Amino acid sequence: MKFAALALAATAALTAGPALAAAPITGSWVTEERDAVIAVGQCGRSYCGKISRFLKPPPEGAGQRDVNNPDPAKRSRRILGMPVLTSFTEDGDLWRGRIYDPKSGKDYRSVVRRLSSGKLEVKGCLGPFCQTQVWTKAN
Repeated sequence: MKFAALALAATAALTAGPALAAAPITGSWVTEERDAVIAVGQCGRSYCGKISRFLKPPPEGAGQRDVNNPDPAKRSRRILGMPVLTSFTEDGDLWRGRIYDPKSGKDYRSVVRRLSSGKLEVKGCLGPFCQTQVWTKAN
């Protein structure tokens, strides 16, 4: 009985170390499709990412509007400078928030993490289904 209690206490001590901190996600990132650069930084108490530059101009050019947004009031806003990552907060070794896809006008739950290769893994999820992209550091 004493051995079991001692083993349990030892296991608890070993697993009770400090929580892993998420690697920073700030910086400029080229999307997997290589069509835009997303600048990620602090926005109030959370982090967000805005489209800072087009690498491939959208169909309507640099002045492209958010025409696919389901909210008619937002359809006239310019895509350039628009936040596509919003409300990201650190959660252990990950960052959790929302991602918006201006091509489809859809908003998804998102999980982001910095990979050891210096890249950014970006997941957009709808229910249990997720799609993952890997973004590279912009020059």
